[in-house]
Amino acid sequence: MAKKGKATTKVRPLYDRVLARRLEPAEEVKGGIIIPDTAKEKPLEAEVVAVGAGRRLEDGTRLPVEVETGDRVLVGKYSGTEIKYDDMEYIILKEDEILGIIN
Repeated sequence: MAKKGKATTKVRPLYDRVLARRLEPAEEVKGGIIIPDTAKEKPLEAEVVAVGAGRRLEDGTRLPVEVETGDRVLVGKYSGTEIKYDDMEYIILKEDEILGIIN
């Protein structure tokens, strides 16, 4: 598990999986209308909390994961598996489910 940011967790993903926490967008109220939580869409932006060691290739070598702990990434609305650990909500997804890294 790479340690770039301050966020640490006891969960370590395996192979080419990534543990991330969805980032909530800033609350914007337009025209005095408040949208209830149940009607809001899932955020597409997430922060990488932990990464696996990478996947093994057929020749036995390991291909490392390109993202690092602390990276902000774009993920699909329904990508990965949502888990709850220590009262925090996370998403575990494969590296190829990450759409891009935000600079």
